[in-house]
Amino acid sequence: MTDFCDLAKGKCKPCEGGVPPLTDAEVTTLLQSANGWIRSGNSITKTYRYQDYNETMAFVNATAWISQREGHHPDLTVGYNQCVVSYTTHAIGGLSENDFICAAKIDALFGL
Repeated sequence: MTDFCDLAKGKCKPCEGGVPPLTDAEVTTLLQSANGWIRSGNSITKTYRYQDYNETMAFVNATAWISQREGHHPDLTVGYNQCVVSYTTHAIGGLSENDFICAAKIDALFGL
């Protein structure tokens, strides 16, 4: 299993199902180095906070662009100065490496 910080360099693999979700141990290991990401059932979630709506929407648009490039899309809950990002792999009913790859890419974006 790859370290969370290295996952930002990864590329999502198409997932049509038939692959087992990550084990609890694998998820726990990845979350140990995933700053601010938490497990919520079959998802990983993080809240990004900004100074105003414009910054929040810039983040949302950049997140959408990254997600489209990777072919793996999160659920987003958008407010005036925050965005909650939640990843899961619906096709397998749990978490996959794709969720962590996208989470790491979004974290890298947040650091810009």
